[in-house]
Amino acid sequence: MMEQQSLNKGAVKAAEVATPKRTKEIIAKYGFSFKKSLGQNFLIDQNILNNIVSAAELDETKGALEIGPGIGALTQRLAAVAGTVTAVEIDNRLIPILHDIFEGEEKVGIVHGDVLKLDLKQLFEERFSGVTGVSVVANLPYYVTTPILMKLLEERLPLENIVVMIQKEVAQRMAAKPGGKEYGSLSVAVQYYCEPKLVCTVPHTVFIPQPNVDSAVIKLALRDKPAVDVPDEAHFFRVVQASFAQRRKTLYNNLTALVGKEQREALTTLLQGLAIDPARRGETLSLEEFAKISRAFLEVGWKG
Repeated sequence: MMEQQSLNKGAVKAAEVATPKRTKEIIAKYGFSFKKSLGQNFLIDQNILNNIVSAAELDETKGALEIGPGIGALTQRLAAVAGTVTAVEIDNRLIPILHDIFEGEEKVGIVHGDVLKLDLKQLFEERFSGVTGVSVVANLPYYVTTPILMKLLEERLPLENIVVMIQKEVAQRMAAKPGGKEYGSLSVAVQYYCEPKLVCTVPHTVFIPQPNVDSAVIKLALRDKPAVDVPDEAHFFRVVQASFAQRRKTLYNNLTALVGKEQREALTTLLQGLAIDPARRGETLSLEEFAKISRAFLEVGWKG
């Protein structure tokens, strides 16, 4: 269930949240305790915030959807440049804190809910109907990074950019090119929908509490249409997943598991006909090569 509350007209007058002193004051004032299960780490570096907001390319005609605002450090910066900001927070203990910090700010709407369960199309209609573009801008909890991003992409929301701070290794995988160890099914899935660009790396020392790993900010610019043309997206992604099922195995071995051992000779012939060496590994294939395989499989009736 979505509980949405817009705050009253005015400007953000609260002191800068993203400093160690101010963050500790807020935590102490409200007796807030961090929940490890929610992956809560509050950013206290203003330069990183500047990099995030700058990458989103917002202005007064555009809207921003923030996921997991915490105590509002990024929300403050977004409200200073965007026409409207909607912040979705799953932790009900943070809702009164956010209301206090943004009291009198018409631009900021607070939504209490789980973004993975919300009807995002409805939210967009309610909050962003009058804007020229919308970007998702967020410091995402590590444990739900991929499910959240895939929901945003698969639902074909009218987004311009997704600018998120996530675990560094995951960001590198999303931006990876064929041929490297970071390149995998996540790389293909993200690049099918977006053009990824690493914005900056973020040391673990600029958070309260400090996570165990470093982070990175990545910008995903939504494509007008997918990177490759495939007749069946679900089948395309089944082929991709199968190709990476066991990374040390060849494309031939991994895809045999998908189409069946009785098709081994036909599989070799098909791949060679596409000018793709069956002895290659999935990590060497481009999106277009995966699309070629998917289209060819469908033509011969191999749906996996």
